[in-house]
Amino acid sequence: MKSSQTDLIIVGGGIGGLSAALAAAEAGKTSLVLERAPQFGEVGAGIQLAPNATAVLKRFGVMEEISKVAVFPKRLVLKDVYTAKELSAMDLGEAFKARYKHPYLVLHRSDLHRILLEACKKTGMVRFKNNQTIETVKQEHDVVSVYSQSGEMFTADAVIGADGLWSKLRKYFVDDEPICSEYVAYRGTIPISEISNANLDDVVMWIGPYLHLVQYPVRRGELYNQVVVFKSYNYKANSDDWGTPEEMDRRFKGCHPDVKNALTFIQRQIRWPMYDRLPINNWTKGKVTLLGDAAHPMLQYLAQGGCQALEDASYLADMLKKYPDSYEQAFADFQKERLPRTAKVQTSARTWGEILHTEDPVATLLRNTIFEQRTPQDYEVADFLYSYDKTTKQIN
Repeated sequence: MKSSQTDLIIVGGGIGGLSAALAAAEAGKTSLVLERAPQFGEVGAGIQLAPNATAVLKRFGVMEEISKVAVFPKRLVLKDVYTAKELSAMDLGEAFKARYKHPYLVLHRSDLHRILLEACKKTGMVRFKNNQTIETVKQEHDVVSVYSQSGEMFTADAVIGADGLWSKLRKYFVDDEPICSEYVAYRGTIPISEISNANLDDVVMWIGPYLHLVQYPVRRGELYNQVVVFKSYNYKANSDDWGTPEEMDRRFKGCHPDVKNALTFIQRQIRWPMYDRLPINNWTKGKVTLLGDAAHPMLQYLAQGGCQALEDASYLADMLKKYPDSYEQAFADFQKERLPRTAKVQTSARTWGEILHTEDPVATLLRNTIFEQRTPQDYEVADFLYSYDKTTKQIN
């Protein structure tokens, strides 16, 4: 006898939450997605999706729609922010696809979110409810209940917390807080027609001490996405009075003219402080589990935040299918596989941030020397990310 009208409640309607809903539907489970915002949508600008993520998009049947709005870059490129010297590149062509079986692509976050939302609706197994800030979760009598800020209660057989970096459901497992890196990002997309000297075939990252700039086209090549990231001179805990546009100009002083030109197009009204959390040793209890940034928020230096959420969802689908009558076992096995994997990516992202942003002359020389010795088809450095093969099993 069913204990509720819905098999699963998914807290959070971002990329992770919608992917989890698709995973549940594939496993024959209905879900209710509770989203804090008044309407479904995704803020931000571009997102990079590596083969470990596009494999999942293919599994969930959305790659055809994704391909209509995505851009498939030819290379990933690292450049010196002052000299424009190309320090290293990775070829994303046929050799890359042969090695990893799936492509690397970039697209606008809102396009990805829209396509996932439409796919959820097409299943007929996902319901949605907005304006729901979920504060707590409670398990009792074979059901799990979540309670909203407004006092509403929602009940299901199991709950997945996909409520992001500032997850309220994470407090059910650990009493920790996001850690500020003292870096901020400023983002924006502009019409391609506004750009005269941009490289439209590559994803380019300009790097320097305590800063970087990422550029690539999105939305079929109609828009150009730019993200500026830098370490604040004046970081103040529990304050918004740091990481200002004035600091950005100061940090990028003396950079290459192409970078200076790019900065003139950056939207300066909204700043995104960069946070992550330390890996934890448990995010599952009974019939409650976490997924995506709620479980393992990471810094953006490997462009893997969204990718890891998609990996989570795919492996979760397999476990729900393997244990159709036991959420406890499905969630336990899901965590057993995903926790060490995501912890490695979290810590690696931190390390790469330090490598890319180093100000030490000796460390910079060593880094650049190693980068320059690579060939564009030397993929070993990326194998641990892109060769992950635990997300396309589709257990029946």
